[in-house]
Amino acid sequence: MTTTFQIHYRTAWGESLSLVLRDKKYPMTWNHGAVWSVTVTGVPAAALKDYTYVVMRGGLIVRTEWSHHHRKAAEAEIRDAWIDCPIPGCPFPREHQAAKFDRPGFRGAGTAIPVFSLRTADDFGIGEFRDLRPLVDWAAATRQCIIQLLPVNDTTRQGGWADSYPYSPISTFALHPLYMHLQDLGIREDAAFKKQQAALNALPELDYPAVFKAKMAYIRQAFEKRSAKDLASAAYKKFYKENKGWLDEYAAFCAKRDSLEPEYYGWMQFHLDKQFGEEVDYARAKGVSLKGDLPIGVSADSAEAYWHPELFNLDSSTGAPPDFFSADGQNWGFPTYNWEEMAKDDFAWWKARLRKMSRYFDAFRIDHILGFFRIWEIPTEYKSGMMGHFNPALPYTPEEIASLDLPIKGLFHPDPRHPGKYQPLISPDTAGLSDGQQKRFKDLYNDFFYHRHDDFWRRNAERKLPELLGATGMLACGEDLGMVPDCVPGVMERERILSLKMRGMEQEGPWRTLSVCATSSHDMETLRMQCKEDPEPGEVRRMLWEFLDSPSMLAIFPLQDWVALDKELRRADRMEERINQPADPHHHWRFRLHFDVRELLNRSELNTAVEGLVKDSRRAA
Repeated sequence: MTTTFQIHYRTAWGESLSLVLRDKKYPMTWNHGAVWSVTVTGVPAAALKDYTYVVMRGGLIVRTEWSHHHRKAAEAEIRDAWIDCPIPGCPFPREHQAAKFDRPGFRGAGTAIPVFSLRTADDFGIGEFRDLRPLVDWAAATRQCIIQLLPVNDTTRQGGWADSYPYSPISTFALHPLYMHLQDLGIREDAAFKKQQAALNALPELDYPAVFKAKMAYIRQAFEKRSAKDLASAAYKKFYKENKGWLDEYAAFCAKRDSLEPEYYGWMQFHLDKQFGEEVDYARAKGVSLKGDLPIGVSADSAEAYWHPELFNLDSSTGAPPDFFSADGQNWGFPTYNWEEMAKDDFAWWKARLRKMSRYFDAFRIDHILGFFRIWEIPTEYKSGMMGHFNPALPYTPEEIASLDLPIKGLFHPDPRHPGKYQPLISPDTAGLSDGQQKRFKDLYNDFFYHRHDDFWRRNAERKLPELLGATGMLACGEDLGMVPDCVPGVMERERILSLKMRGMEQEGPWRTLSVCATSSHDMETLRMQCKEDPEPGEVRRMLWEFLDSPSMLAIFPLQDWVALDKELRRADRMEERINQPADPHHHWRFRLHFDVRELLNRSELNTAVEGLVKDSRRAA
């Protein structure tokens, strides 16, 4: 059907309007009376269930509507009115799917814990989606409103320790099979099951290879017994229809890897979605939102890279220059994104990825948000983060370098994205330079790493972030730690992306309201580990209050830091509380709670202390 869209909007000089329909922008034409219009051919009724308008300037989105338009049927002519925020004092330009975030003056508190770290007697050596329910009950009882998780995507390759790394997904859409609750698949809890379950649950830490081997054997057994009935069900057919775009590719990718039928992987995802979805619904009914984690990278051996290699630069990997976490820099091993190719369809892959996340999460952490401005890119022939360079960048020509009377060797290395040009080494050898050369190189170095790219990188992020943020109603929070360019805070402020404030990090200036503060993270020492002596609960309370009393909109603490208030419940050896060592690329992700998470509701003194802190800081849900 051919449909003409019209909307009244008075633009400023240089602005124009575009219709956003099915993730594609349609430039509109100005008509008399400040009415903008565009005619689109072949508009199905389903496309009108969700569409919007954006204001453009210089090829960038500069303003979005508060919410999207929804129509039940196709029409030949549609007249719309621009949707502004109806909430006085709301700080955000877009509506969130969790309405609490849009309340003026909203303040909340929450807990961070990976799913694999949860523990109950009902699971099978690893935390499961079902284990979230008692944690939600505890959060609601202590007046918290949010639970933050690490990525929950499938990382399966061979079932070894390398697969325990949650930031290396083989699919940005598929959930991890190990978070499946076996009993829901009809697995009989016979003597053999209980013996194996007891042995795995008795381990102080996660034994990833052993859990993988045991759980996947039971999951396969359940598939062979019940898949015919499940795959023929109306529920599965609905799930398949809604997820076909990525599910077929993922299933075919895994089937080729394992020499099994594709239906097996679709069946697993169906049950994982059902189990996780039920816990999400339960949490939302209790007023508790889940906050997901969006990894900056996608593995080179992922389903996406296999089926869509054009979206990635497979000749390089992402990482970080030397920083707070690693003196040698970091090499994360993921290919960088081919943003130019992604832009051709208005970033449709990213938008689909975020919409899938919003099925489960009301908020999300953008891992290494600096990657949307620029990425530290390391050619695949190198391992050290020291050998990286910025992409995109404004490198120097040999003539520019020669004009400063500087040698290339030892100070610069080639920029592979700009043949014949050079970037300064992050760790140059300046020992043989004269005093004048030392000064000139120091000025060039500081300019390159801290000033030269400000406008360039700002525009690069402004091209992407408004497109992606408008795709869902999740609250966006950016992990903006490390070597942060000056342009980053301004873009985050304009797009109302919450920044991250972390204990021990060098962050200048006052903390703004639109931020998330945390005592520590999965990459850092816990609160107890940061102290010279193991702190008493009273000292822990003082340190937690420091953050709870801050202006930050959200205060989210690792569960280990909350539990530090309970001297009997917290782990005896505080040095065993850390989850990850980011400087170690071969780290085994094995941390598990040392207690059944259901025990939290029985700790009256702990709960009174947590609820009191949350209420006194005006963060009570």
